[in-house]
Amino acid sequence: MESLGSAPAEPVSYEGVWRFTAPAVDVSVPQARRAVRDLLDRQGVPIEDDILQGLLLIVSELVTNAVKHAALLSPELAVEVAIGADWVRVSVEDSHPYRPTALETDYAQTGGRGLLLVKVVTAEAGGTCDVEHTASGGKIIWAALPLKTQL
Repeated sequence: MESLGSAPAEPVSYEGVWRFTAPAVDVSVPQARRAVRDLLDRQGVPIEDDILQGLLLIVSELVTNAVKHAALLSPELAVEVAIGADWVRVSVEDSHPYRPTALETDYAQTGGRGLLLVKVVTAEAGGTCDVEHTASGGKIIWAALPLKTQL
């Protein structure tokens, strides 16, 4: 008879970390979104559809920001997807040193609210997000969401 806690829990089959790079050009936005969706499908991640749609919107916004604001100093970006037993984290890394901040809502502007949208979508899903500097002077913007809606 095995006692409780004697063996570590086996990782869930879909857990892991995947990373890919892409050029900092417009076409990378839908390609990154599709790559993340395909990865989650391929791994059989049990993510609720509302959470998935929010995650894919976050991927689009973060890659768009890297393309629009960092491409001059960072011609390539990296997307990383980390999946745990009950969460998924997506991050976008570029080499530009500027650390963005979420702009407040200004209905006169047609853009510039991507990071604010990321923060709102993340908070509504019960997740967290942040911006970190890399050792090489660039930045990583990430968002972690639960796989299921938090009650």
